[in-house]
Parts: sequence; structure tokens; C-alpha cells
Amino acid sequence: MAVHVAGGYPAAPWTHRPDWREIALRTLDVLISALALFFLAPLFVVIALLIRGLDPGPVFYAHKRVGRGGHEFGCLKFRTMVVDSEDRLRRLLATDPDVRQQWDRFHKLSNDPRITPFGRFLRRSSLDEIPQLLNVLVGEMSLVGPRPIVRAEACRYGRHFRDYCSVRPGVTGLWQVLGRNRVSYERRVAMDVICVRRQSIVFNLAILAATVPAVLLRKGAE
Repeated sequence: MAVHVAGGYPAAPWTHRPDWREIALRTLDVLISALALFFLAPLFVVIALLIRGLDPGPVFYAHKRVGRGGHEFGCLKFRTMVVDSEDRLRRLLATDPDVRQQWDRFHKLSNDPRITPFGRFLRRSSLDEIPQLLNVLVGEMSLVGPRPIVRAEACRYGRHFRDYCSVRPGVTGLWQVLGRNRVSYERRVAMDVICVRRQSIVFNLAILAATVPAVLLRKGAE
């Protein structure tokens, strides 16, 4: 049965019969994410303590994103914004036409005033996304896949939203490797479709390998 979402685009039917490729990819996800969390545990703790010390408030932020089958889940990140970020965004969008235009076009802001100084460092280094390894472990995300989107972005995928909903969104993917914020939204969608249709052990390992230099070089990061 299809899941209907905002914009009138149905998600791909949910299946409970994974094929051998999906089982292999899921096994790879669990093994790598578990090992990564084990080795990154000290860094995880240090970042959490710094967030609490520099800007008192929650350590994590669980933003609602669209997952497989069109179902929403809480995409985990280290908190990089001030605690009243949603209220500040509403005020910005209501009072600044340029900010509103940028938000409507890209669904993000350059030089976002809501981001804390330490949060900016976390974003530029992609360290804010480490908690998404927990999303991978519980089966809400994959290590490699389309960029997790919010419900309001569904209409921008058009007929390709079915492709998006046919797999789990990824911690990394072609968008993260090939430019991130330098890429137009239309190209993001095209990259997500490629990520969905070419998923395999070899392809996913290649994307994971390419993610390391992309992160170190801060390719396309804010």
C-alpha cells in the first residue's frame, strides 16, 4: 500500500521481503556504524560536554525527516543552533524578504545567525552528523543514500519522490561528496536518484571512501 505525502506524491510501497542485496547493504551498515561509534565514543563525549558548556541546552537535535516508505523519523545531530532557533527563524522569514527568498529556494540560509560559534565548527567539519550513526543502527537511515529531506521538500522531487522513499536516506551520498552547498537543488535531486538506483556494496564503499577527503577538505561546506 502506498503512503501519500504532502504535495500529492505517493511513496514507494513498503516491503517486508528484502532481497539479498538489501540484506548485504544492511549488514554493512550495522557493522560499520557500530565500529565507528565504538572508536568515536571519546570524541562523542567531548563534543557533548562542549555543547552543554558553551551554550546550555540539549546536546542533540532530532529534526523530523522523511524516511523509507514516506514515514517520518527523528534525524539526530549534535545541536548547532541556539535553543530558540525555530522562533528566530519565524521572525527572520516574516521580516526579511531576502532571507525568505533564500529559504524558499534552498531550504537553508547562508551565514545563518541562529548557528552558535561552536556549532559552525561542527557543521564545517561535519562532526554534527556523528549521532546519525545511531539512526543507522536502529534502521532509520543507511550509511549511503539520498540526502534526508523534510516534508516540505517532497514536492520539489516530483515523480522522483517515489525513488527517494524506496530506500533509507543516507548519512552520506553523492551530494555530500560532489559539492554540497555549491550544488543546485535540481542537481541534488538528480544525485539522490543516482544514489538510489546504483546502490550496491561496491558503490556504497566507493561513496564512503570518497566522503573522507570531502569532509577533510570541507568540500562545499558552509
